[in-house]
Amino acid sequence: QVQLVESGGGLVQAGDSLRLSCAASGLTFGGYAMGWFRQTPGKEREFVAAVSTTGGRTYYADSVKGRFTISRDNAKRTVYLQMNGLKFEDTALYYCAARAYGTTYRSTDYGYWGQGTQVTVSS
Repeated sequence: QVQLVESGGGLVQAGDSLRLSCAASGLTFGGYAMGWFRQTPGKEREFVAAVSTTGGRTYYADSVKGRFTISRDNAKRTVYLQMNGLKFEDTALYYCAARAYGTTYRSTDYGYWGQGTQVTVSS
């Protein structure tokens, strides 16, 4: 059974930093591209960042480029999202997702999802 468990969310002030983690089990982690998405009530799930199976390639939404960094540790079966310079508009429920094969920004291409971790940024 595949499980993705996010952690690290919380309530912070604008300008602060957070690091999200997503621990994976039940899959051959090194064979999966990993992504982070976020969602606010009434809106569609939005792509944030993705990392290739080896960690050698990363992709970001324009809205977070230069502020967020995605990385992975295949030995620990964990993917991270370092978020710096947080803004009020980054407030959302953040999900990690796994996809066999290559990275993509489309949420529908990811087969496995975590339950999400809430990030709230006060202005």
